[in-house]
Amino acid sequence: MKTRAGTREPTLQALLEGMRDGRWQSTDLLDACFSTIDSKDNPAARVYTKRFDRTARAEAAAADRLKAGGVPAGELSGLPIALKALFDVAGEVTHSGSRGWQAAARQDALIVSRLRRAGAVITGHTNMTEFAYSGLGLNPHYGTPDNPLAPGRIPGGSSSGAAVAVAEGMAAAAIGTDTGGSVRIPAAFCGLVGFKPSQQRIPRDGTFPLSDSLDSIGPIARSVDCCARLDAVLSGSQYRPLAPTALKGRRYVVPSDYMLDGMDETVARAFSRSLKSLSDAGASIIDAPAPVLSALPELMEGGGLTAAESFFVHRQSLVDHGDQYDPRVRSRIERGAALSAADYLELLRRRRERKAQADEWLRDYDGLLSPTVPVVPPRMEELASDEQYARLNLLILRNPTVANLLDLCAITLPNHGPDELPGGLMLIGRNGTDEALLRQAQAIENVL
Repeated sequence: MKTRAGTREPTLQALLEGMRDGRWQSTDLLDACFSTIDSKDNPAARVYTKRFDRTARAEAAAADRLKAGGVPAGELSGLPIALKALFDVAGEVTHSGSRGWQAAARQDALIVSRLRRAGAVITGHTNMTEFAYSGLGLNPHYGTPDNPLAPGRIPGGSSSGAAVAVAEGMAAAAIGTDTGGSVRIPAAFCGLVGFKPSQQRIPRDGTFPLSDSLDSIGPIARSVDCCARLDAVLSGSQYRPLAPTALKGRRYVVPSDYMLDGMDETVARAFSRSLKSLSDAGASIIDAPAPVLSALPELMEGGGLTAAESFFVHRQSLVDHGDQYDPRVRSRIERGAALSAADYLELLRRRRERKAQADEWLRDYDGLLSPTVPVVPPRMEELASDEQYARLNLLILRNPTVANLLDLCAITLPNHGPDELPGGLMLIGRNGTDEALLRQAQAIENVL
């Protein structure tokens, strides 16, 4: 007799083992996801903006037939995976959280092709901040999904629906983008693991851009191993189980300024508890000033690279139908109009310098530790005014943006207690050390 399938709690490994052992099939997992969407997804505050029922059912049935026939299947065979709504899916509209985009994609984004070849079942497009331009997750066009761990509070963004889908069991995992924390913020606020790789690791062909300099693609899932499995497929590399690594003797730096400013009591308590656990496991925690971080605000003057590069993408669309944009998103994009070519080139020059400084600084450590976000998820009503929205958006983006501006790899891990609101522990590593970062993150996950 088959065990009832579900994706709310199990890891990808557990789901794959269940299919291998015959406890459930891919179609059972998909049915469980769709049933949860039917019962929980609010049309006024959507998690999914579009379900791919026809193709998903065909993919799940194909995975089951291949298994029944003894045909070797891909490393994600039969797993229901959700996509942020800025990845092209052939025949579907890549609306990027907007109401103004109508043309259907002609072919899959490269990462979607890789997921399909690995046997993933693509469940649909999930909600997001319009054009991915905010860390809060609000969307006036499709509504803002509620935080599953803290009802009445924001889910985080911009990959809001992706994280909620995983937390609610509407998908086994999801793929998002991260320009300033858009994978890690919603993962942290929804009690999940979110991985931002070094930018060059995963190709962005067929992905609607926000900032060509800063955009990265990464997974949101329930464990570090889940993220490693997805990262291997997305990056076109071979998945290998994460080799056990010890924390004893590891050296982690905690910046004594910038990333610890403005922490609320809940985040500070969880962060302190996490550091003690790592120290008890043998890791050395070094508090040190970080001048390179204190200099980062200069890279965001006038909206920085994101404003300049997003305005380049949207400049004609703003003329044609700018009235259809979320006003809060439009105002941020339009800041790019005031940045001259000289301003833009100067930003690129300064960023190159800061990246080199950060790489040199981090050579002395195994990684940087900080709260993923300095505050717990705000209540929806706290964002009613434009002033509060802008203030909280900047605060919540501040820590995750470090990894994007300096082109580092980073991961967020849940570290809240059973009666605490979520905030997340972030580990940041040097560019190109993605696999080493994942191994360390799994060791930290085991300790936490």
